[in-house]
Amino acid sequence: QANSEHPLSKAIVEYTKKLREQYGSPSDHMMDSKDFEVHPGAGVSANVEGKLVLVGNKRLMQEFEAPMSSEVEEYMSEMEDLARTCVLVAIDRVICGALAVSDPLKPEAGRVISHLSSMGITSIMVTGDNWATAKSIAKQVGISTVFAEIDPVGKAEKIKDLQTQGLAVAMVGDGVNDSPALAAADVGMAIGAGTDVAIEAADIVLMKSSLVDVITAIDLSRKTLAKIRLNYVWALGYNVLGMPIAAGVLFPFTGIRLPPWLAGACMAASSVSVVCSSLLLQLYKKPLHVEEAPMTAGPGDGGSNLV
Repeated sequence: QANSEHPLSKAIVEYTKKLREQYGSPSDHMMDSKDFEVHPGAGVSANVEGKLVLVGNKRLMQEFEAPMSSEVEEYMSEMEDLARTCVLVAIDRVICGALAVSDPLKPEAGRVISHLSSMGITSIMVTGDNWATAKSIAKQVGISTVFAEIDPVGKAEKIKDLQTQGLAVAMVGDGVNDSPALAAADVGMAIGAGTDVAIEAADIVLMKSSLVDVITAIDLSRKTLAKIRLNYVWALGYNVLGMPIAAGVLFPFTGIRLPPWLAGACMAASSVSVVCSSLLLQLYKKPLHVEEAPMTAGPGDGGSNLV
């Protein structure tokens, strides 16, 4: 797991370090693994001391034909009902252990989904987790449309399917498995605490790792575009009226004409007014404020995303 960048792997490695400290083995030495391979959306495999070690989900076990006993199936079902992700461990194609990993919901998640709905934005969950866990999490935050047990390529395909329906799609993700979808979306938003691959593939990085910033980014973008349109209309109208007057259109009828110095000043005033209008964006205030509550350090699965 130390060779993987997936948040689940990092959580397992951190937990292992705590167990070593608890049982009097503070050394950070890891066993050397050979032939390490990542199986997108399934897990990892490697050769450790001459034995094939598999760490991943049910799909990985089926891929390597590792038989699953009724005891394992029952344990997985229990963990999924508790909205936990079950990670299986097999040695030489024999399942010998299982880990249950939970990803605590961000306290602001429910309010963010509700506010996005009020903005006319539909939230969809696309995740590599199992259906039971995905539905449980979606129900807690108020998401009605869920796609579960989808690999990284499948996530990107879902994005493209939505785009073919004429929809503009924004993808929020933080894991390695999210990078194809982040790149495929019209706008990719990466959580600041996510992996480097996800951040590189995204268009926007939420530095504070707060979901509230998703709303802020969308709202600020809309207000910026509205300000650009306003500036265009103002500058166009100003010049349409001012240029004929400066050219002397009114002189034959009223005797009024602009001297060159005044015409130049009016032209400069046009640019100054547009700049001042744009600077008003500095008075922008976030549409949603959520008090940041201290969060306990916990693993993140990087699999449950908003679209």
